[in-house]
Amino acid sequence: MAARYAEVAFGQEQDHVCPAQKLSIPLACRLFMLNPLLHPICLAQPERLSLHAAWREHIPFGMLLIDLLRPRTLVELGTFLGNSYCAFCQATQTLQTGTRCYAVDNWTGDDQAGFYGPEVLEELRTYHDPRYAAFSTLIQSEFGEAALRFSDSSIDLLHIDGHHSYESVRENFEQWGGKVSPGGVILFHDTHEFQEGFGVHRFWAELKTKHAAHFEFHHGHGLGVLGVGEVVSPELRALFQCSTAEAEVVREFFRQTGGRFTREAQLQIAEQKLREATG
Repeated sequence: MAARYAEVAFGQEQDHVCPAQKLSIPLACRLFMLNPLLHPICLAQPERLSLHAAWREHIPFGMLLIDLLRPRTLVELGTFLGNSYCAFCQATQTLQTGTRCYAVDNWTGDDQAGFYGPEVLEELRTYHDPRYAAFSTLIQSEFGEAALRFSDSSIDLLHIDGHHSYESVRENFEQWGGKVSPGGVILFHDTHEFQEGFGVHRFWAELKTKHAAHFEFHHGHGLGVLGVGEVVSPELRALFQCSTAEAEVVREFFRQTGGRFTREAQLQIAEQKLREATG
């Protein structure tokens, strides 16, 4: 993978200019700026990994994003078991970014994720509170009600991962998009999920025509990364300016680093079934 980074970074491809910034980062610098060895947090082992695997594969990038963006305020819409949110909190704590974190969920489920009882939030609180309560708050609420707690341009990193219908994700964006600060980032999970009832990919396609600063990972059901306004972080500018070949290298690196967590989950599930079968 390192060889592929070098091959693309110092190859003969032409520079690409991000229209939003009118600023091109030299080709040989872009992949170097995204070098994981400069941001070892993306190689960290997550301390919380539930067997629910939907977001596991994006944890390395999620941790990297905390390092690159250093957000003052982070909000996640749709936390469920807390794989993604606890990874954000772990990175915040490890890097000492001073980020104030908020997880918003009704913690009762929906027709896509399934419905469940209070035990899910109770288990998450048992894990979360002793570790992260000093800077993190779990808000049990519907998204629209929780939006009233935050002022415009007050959130630097927003992760939208609630109900995945087109109508729901559009509503989430309309309710919360204005609360993201210029230079902030919005993440959309399930941009590469096309089964019936999932419409994030449709809304993401619309956003890409209106916002120049964007990047998409295709593994792990897809993760859209949207830059809001002028992108301040030079590393994020490099990400948004990636050429096609560079983007392939970045995607493959994070697919491989995140994929190991799915393999771990599969192994744990197999071991559990074996124990149940053998008594």
